[in-house]
Amino acid sequence: MYEIISKKLLAPSIYSMDILAPRVAKAALPGQFIIVIVDEKGERIPLTICDSNAEKGIVNIVIQATGISTKKLVDKKVGDYVRDFVGPLGKSSKFVHENIEELRNKKILFVGGGIGVAPIYPQAKWMKEKGIDFDVILGFRNRELVIMEDEFSQLTKNLFIATDDGSYGFHGMVTHAIEELVENQGRKYDLCIIIGPMIMMKFATMTTKKYNIASTVSLNPIMVYGTGMCGACRVTVGGQTKFACVDGPEFDGHLVDFDEAMRRQGQYTDEERKMAHDNCELTEGMIGDV
Repeated sequence: MYEIISKKLLAPSIYSMDILAPRVAKAALPGQFIIVIVDEKGERIPLTICDSNAEKGIVNIVIQATGISTKKLVDKKVGDYVRDFVGPLGKSSKFVHENIEELRNKKILFVGGGIGVAPIYPQAKWMKEKGIDFDVILGFRNRELVIMEDEFSQLTKNLFIATDDGSYGFHGMVTHAIEELVENQGRKYDLCIIIGPMIMMKFATMTTKKYNIASTVSLNPIMVYGTGMCGACRVTVGGQTKFACVDGPEFDGHLVDFDEAMRRQGQYTDEERKMAHDNCELTEGMIGDV
């Protein structure tokens, strides 16, 4: 059992939680994820690690309550426990193993969309600690959904917030923000790390490819089981079959077949709706019986 040390509402339906998990905190590296199982009847929930503190034994996760399992998780209170908290899983970000001096000579751009800004944070934090320069674009639908602005502001002065409706920061999607930085501000980048919804990552990589910027994406959104056994996160990368959970979750964004990945991801939408519908009918039936 793993205790919830803190819980914070970041935006509508988006929560930050600190979980006491010393062994996970000690081993976690940027890019890796964990599996949470809320209770004995809970499903496996793969979540990218947002932050960790080895000394305190705490792992931070950010959850968007969209389905039955994630809603059950965010309903937990401080002092409550989750049944299982397994990790760190997956491969760490490739740059963690690169030569630090070579990294310091590169210009790096982070692009996060929606809940995808959370897994970017440990990567940016790691680079800050190593003295590596980078810019950050965080994209959201509107101002109400902006999260972690203060945290990123402490890591870089080159933080750009973009909102689709123009209610805050740059008016436009992250693709437009990339174009603004490269074309109008003359910024040059050697590497772009992109994390967010699948459709956002698809078009962001199309934009970086236009500027010949090497790009890495995280395919955490298509993971289900998290150990390579179910095949749900099977994806084609450079013509080869990969599994996001064991071969990734990070891949060369210019080689990912996003259309195939999004079709696979969509298979589970109807099942989730049916589960939610059945759960509501069960609840209503129980109320009627009472």
